[in-house]
Amino acid sequence: MNVFAALKLIQFDHLPLNHAQVVMTDATGKPDSEFTGLLSDCLNKLDIFVDLATATTVSDVIDDLHLLTPLPYDVLEEYQKILEQPITQINFASHKQLVEFVYQPY
Repeated sequence: MNVFAALKLIQFDHLPLNHAQVVMTDATGKPDSEFTGLLSDCLNKLDIFVDLATATTVSDVIDDLHLLTPLPYDVLEEYQKILEQPITQINFASHKQLVEFVYQPY
């Protein structure tokens, strides 16, 4: 599973996941500020310009962002990488009110 699939799959009370509560962590639960920042930036743009419910692939999302925003190609490429980032677990940290996407570092 990757980040994009998880974002499409997870709902709370039949509503989409609150993107402000998503963080990327390694297998030990240590947050990755670089990945989390990139994901947050990407999700903020998605909230404004893309209907995630109608997107079927990461390419659909990137194509929409390319058409609707002046974002440079290198930024779109980074967004594509974070959305395609494989994750090994999803942890619901209720005490922190966070959803942690756990990835395996290379």
